[in-house]
Amino acid sequence: MNKTLDLICLGRAAVDFYGQQIGCRLEDMQSFAKYLGGSSANLAAGSARLGVRSSMLTRVGDEQMGRFVREALAREGVDVSHVKTDPTRLTASVVLGIQGTGSYPHIFFRENCADMGVCTQDFDEHYIASSRAISVTGTHLSTPTTRAAVEQAYRFARANDTRVILDIDYRPVLWKLTSAGEGESRFVPWQEATAVTQSVLPLCDLVVGTEEEIRIAGGENELMAALRAIRARTAATIVLKRGPTGCSLIDGAVPASIEDLVTIPGFPVDVLNVLGAGDAFLSGFLSGWLNSKPLAECARLGNACGALVVSRHGCTPAMPSRAELAEFLKRAPHVRRPDLDEALSHIHHATTVRRSRDELYVLAFDHRRQLEELADDEGASRARIAIFKDLVARAVERTASRAPEPERLGVIVDARHGSGVLNRLSGGPLWIGRPIETPGSRPVAFDSTENIGLHLASWPVAHVIKCLVFYHPDDPVDMRLAQERKVRELYGAAQALDRDLLLEIICTGRGLPVNDDAMVRSMKRFYNLGVRPAWWKIEPQSRTAWQQIETVIAERDPWCNGVLLLGLDAPEEVLRRAFESAVETPVCRGFAVGRSIFNPAARDWFAGRMTDEQAIEDIATRYMRLIESWRSLRARSGVNSKRAVGQLA
Repeated sequence: MNKTLDLICLGRAAVDFYGQQIGCRLEDMQSFAKYLGGSSANLAAGSARLGVRSSMLTRVGDEQMGRFVREALAREGVDVSHVKTDPTRLTASVVLGIQGTGSYPHIFFRENCADMGVCTQDFDEHYIASSRAISVTGTHLSTPTTRAAVEQAYRFARANDTRVILDIDYRPVLWKLTSAGEGESRFVPWQEATAVTQSVLPLCDLVVGTEEEIRIAGGENELMAALRAIRARTAATIVLKRGPTGCSLIDGAVPASIEDLVTIPGFPVDVLNVLGAGDAFLSGFLSGWLNSKPLAECARLGNACGALVVSRHGCTPAMPSRAELAEFLKRAPHVRRPDLDEALSHIHHATTVRRSRDELYVLAFDHRRQLEELADDEGASRARIAIFKDLVARAVERTASRAPEPERLGVIVDARHGSGVLNRLSGGPLWIGRPIETPGSRPVAFDSTENIGLHLASWPVAHVIKCLVFYHPDDPVDMRLAQERKVRELYGAAQALDRDLLLEIICTGRGLPVNDDAMVRSMKRFYNLGVRPAWWKIEPQSRTAWQQIETVIAERDPWCNGVLLLGLDAPEEVLRRAFESAVETPVCRGFAVGRSIFNPAARDWFAGRMTDEQAIEDIATRYMRLIESWRSLRARSGVNSKRAVGQLA
């Protein structure tokens, strides 16, 4: 049959709560970051980032953490059709810390957890047969119910030309051999664990484990004797993970000594955190193995992925993308600190964290000062601004119900008057941008007087940071440097928090001549400063300027999502003419327009000449007209905007 999947991952799926203070005990930890976790989920996500068509076979609880696991897997491109919701069990979780070199305490909260509810009824033969391979972790051999599911999956696989992978993944605490506080313990000999592991070895095509895990699977204390015991039960390729040494490959008879093993050396990097490195290794290894690459090349890919992950915080979030892996391999072994390498960090963020869209049609109503002045002019209370912003949001939702591609719609809205809107729309399908700048400030200042990083940490992670800077490359030096310092500060905070930045540049209105190269020079200057925003938002440009902008972005940051066109309260006909130039350039990927859409309704509504419903419909109609105008012009141009960026699936 047609193999629509490359890899099925059966096993643990959990939520990791990673301590954010490095070098202290879990007892002293103050705050935690929440990540997707669990060995099998790490593998599914890590392999998907490397282009493997992976699927997850597991269970999650019927609660918020279960939905988080499902949604996080789906965002990585993992098939979640067989992630079953268990109504009686809670999603597994793990609390982890980085206490110091060699000390990574973690506590598994897995008593009667959802993923250990996986049973034979959760899948059929057709599903297993649809994949080229299935990988199982040893934890799911530890109970009769999950063991039966593993054995059935393996039998289905053998009958349907689906290769079988066993990641031994031995955790004594999950076999109830240690106390809950000894989660980092990796070796407690136990005959039953050896027996059940050996029972599935004859079904395997690939067996992967650390030295401790190989000793458990082989039932021997001496490593080479354990390898020979495994070989006596299976013809599978055996991969021995050896940490910084690299890995050893046994594809035939086991040699007499460890020195005779075929060993592929690892990459020398400074280690922050070893947790998740084994899952990263297997992700890289399988990205080659599933594509029939030589075993040595598979091992090299696995070693590189492991090296990248041990330098970072977290497991799944640290997994590399194909582009990042290629960049690392190109420069290894000279990169000792991948976590501090600017190019690698940028590619990692752009290809794994950033949530890109093909094109965006954004209604920007983050205006604060303008609406306050309008309310004052009409004699209306400023408290009504929040009500009006809710009407604008409802107009966007109405437009989304009518638009042919509602997933491309978005908003930019502030927290001063639009906090209710932000709360209501967060977690929904709309792209959300949120301003950080103090309205009208020059040099740019931020709305928050507190530490900018602490302030941004309180935002929902999906909110894109929007910063408007009134900037001209020929501004007085003191003014220019002051603005650049603030933008660099903001960009650094955004990078540290894995947040996307939309940088809006307005060159006009400063008394300086604005020619075709003003915006190009502005963008080059910020790129020279190391600022690489996810999005640019700029004024209408000439065709010549658009061509230059496209060249600059392609040269300086091919991972940039692109440019959004702003409106500056221009009439629709003026905007349409601006669109005609913009649509010819693939790097311009839509618009973020505000007053041109909502201002007519705002004046009449604040003056009492328009009802709520009339305002909603007027805004929705104008917004839809602008979307249709953009779409028709783009279609007529024949330009495919997807060619403008370097994003990988």
